[in-house]
Amino acid sequence: MSHRSAALVSIPGLRAQDIAQMPTLSRLAGEGSQIPLVPSFPPVTCPVQISMSTGVDPSEHGVIANGFYWRDKHQVEMWTAWNEVIQAPRIWDRLREHDEELTSAVWFPLLTKGTSSDYACTFAPIHNPDGSESLWCYTKPTELYGELRDELGHFPLKHFWGPLANIKSSAWIIDSAIVAAQKYAPRFYFIYLPHLDYAAQKFGPNSPEAKQALVDLDAELEKLISGFEQAGLKDVLWLFAGEYAITEVDAVSYPNRLLREAGLLTVETKDDGEWIDFANTPAWVLADHQFGHVFVKEAGNIEKVAEVLRADPLIEQVLVGAERASLNLDHERSGEIVIISKPNAWFAYYYWLDDNKAPGFARTIDIHRKPGYDPCEMFINMPSMQTPLDATLVKGSHGYPADSPARETVLISSDASLISGDRIRDVDLAEIVYKNFGIE
Repeated sequence: MSHRSAALVSIPGLRAQDIAQMPTLSRLAGEGSQIPLVPSFPPVTCPVQISMSTGVDPSEHGVIANGFYWRDKHQVEMWTAWNEVIQAPRIWDRLREHDEELTSAVWFPLLTKGTSSDYACTFAPIHNPDGSESLWCYTKPTELYGELRDELGHFPLKHFWGPLANIKSSAWIIDSAIVAAQKYAPRFYFIYLPHLDYAAQKFGPNSPEAKQALVDLDAELEKLISGFEQAGLKDVLWLFAGEYAITEVDAVSYPNRLLREAGLLTVETKDDGEWIDFANTPAWVLADHQFGHVFVKEAGNIEKVAEVLRADPLIEQVLVGAERASLNLDHERSGEIVIISKPNAWFAYYYWLDDNKAPGFARTIDIHRKPGYDPCEMFINMPSMQTPLDATLVKGSHGYPADSPARETVLISSDASLISGDRIRDVDLAEIVYKNFGIE
C-alpha cells in the first residue's frame, strides 16, 4: 500500500539487538517489519546519509568521507560542505519532478545547506571575528529558525557534539520537526538523530551508558510519532534506518605519524605548533574512523607511501588506484590510496611526534581545522576545557566494511508490504520511498 506521507529517520549506531530494549521501535517492528540493513562503504556519517538520500554509492554521488581535500586549493574541508558537492539527485528532487505537491523537509543531516528541499533545518553556528560562536541554524525558509528559537529556545549545539553531547540535541531536532510538520505538513521528511553515536564510541557499544542511550532515544521516538499524528500527519510510512554499527575497538593506528617518520609528511611550524604543509607535503592521510584517504602529491611516491602503510600491523587493507573500486571509492575526490584498519582498531589523525608541538586546535573542539575525525573531543577535561591527546580513550568505532551481520544495522518499517528480500542496502531506501508515492 502507499501512504500519504513518509519519514526516513537516520540513526547512527542502531543495531538489530538494540530493538528489544526500545519499546517504540519494537512495537513498530511488530506492526510492520524489521530487516537487516547493510551500509555502503564507507560506513560513516556523510557518505551513508548521502547514499540513503540519493540511492547511489559514493563512486557516483562523490561524498567519499566526512570531509574533502580540495587538491587545487590545498584545502581540507571537514563537515562544512554545502549540498552542491553532491553529484547525484536526492529523493526530494525526484519527488518534486513527479509531483510538485510532494514537498520535503530535511532535518539535520550533514551537507544540508543549500538543499533543494522545500523545508530544512540544520546547525549553522555563526563564527564571530573574535573566535567565539553564536548559536544559529540554517533553515528554509530563512525566518523559520527565529520562530523555532522563540518557541523552543536555541538549538543546544553543546549537546550535539563534545563532552556534553546528550539526548537534548536529538530532542530539540524532534521538537522542531514536529513544529515544522504542524506548520507546513511536508509529504516527505528526512531526519537525522545523532544520540546513539556518543556513548557507543565513548564507552563501547555494549556499555551501560550505550544501553541507557537506547532507552533515552526510544522515548523521543515515541514523541516524534505522536507529534506527527497530532500535527495531522496520520498516514505516515515510518522508516527508522541505522546508519552503521559501532563495534568495540582496543587499538589505534597513527598513519600520519608513520608517513612523517618515513620522511613523507612535512609540516609548517606556526605560533601555536605544527601544521601539515598541505601545499608541499609528499603525502598525508585524512583519517576518518576506521578508514582513511591517503593523498599523495607525486605519482612516483604512491608505491613508497603504500609500502610504509602496509608495514603497520593495525592496517588491514591498502588499496591503491583502481583497487579502490572494490569498495566503490574509485572517485576523483578519493585519496590515491585508501586504507582500512584492522577490525579492532581505528585511525587517529595525529601527525606530530611530540605533544608539546601539537597544534593549538588539537586540544580544542575544532572539527573544521583537524585533518580528520577526532572522537577525543568527547573526553574534554571540563575544568581545563582541553581535549586530551590520548586516542586510546576511545572504546567504539565504525568505518570498517559491513562484511558480516555484526556490522549490519537494521531497518524498522511501519509497513511490511513495501519491503522485500531478507536484507537491504542503504542505497535501496530511496526506492522504498519512491514506491510509497507510486514512482517507478
